[in-house]
Amino acid sequence: MILLEQLKLLVNLSRIDGAMISRERSYIINIGKAHGFPESSVETLFYTTHDVIIPKELTTDQKFNYIFNLVQLMKIDERIYEEEIKFCANVAAKLGYQPQVMFELMLKVKSEDMSQDEMDSLKELTATYLIN
Repeated sequence: MILLEQLKLLVNLSRIDGAMISRERSYIINIGKAHGFPESSVETLFYTTHDVIIPKELTTDQKFNYIFNLVQLMKIDERIYEEEIKFCANVAAKLGYQPQVMFELMLKVKSEDMSQDEMDSLKELTATYLIN
């Protein structure tokens, strides 16, 4: 359930600018497949806009994965739109992050793969912005 809600958020974000590019689509499908969702199940999510639902029982790591994946997806097409930033900031707030976390993430998240050391460092940094 937690991953399904995350995939729905990613789909919503990818649709904000009006055009879902193949790299965005592949990114979302790969996250689903990495967690055992068949590609066909993830594909069905692309056909509608979803309610923004943030599960209450998320761990700190799960919250980080939610916001990290959103920011990385936003940066994939190398164009960042104000509506995308607002969407991510809204989700970050619902996850319990202070607004400043978006500034840090926008600066440090890369659109390509990041090393484990980079991820660990970013995870520690974002944890300092958690309110609850």
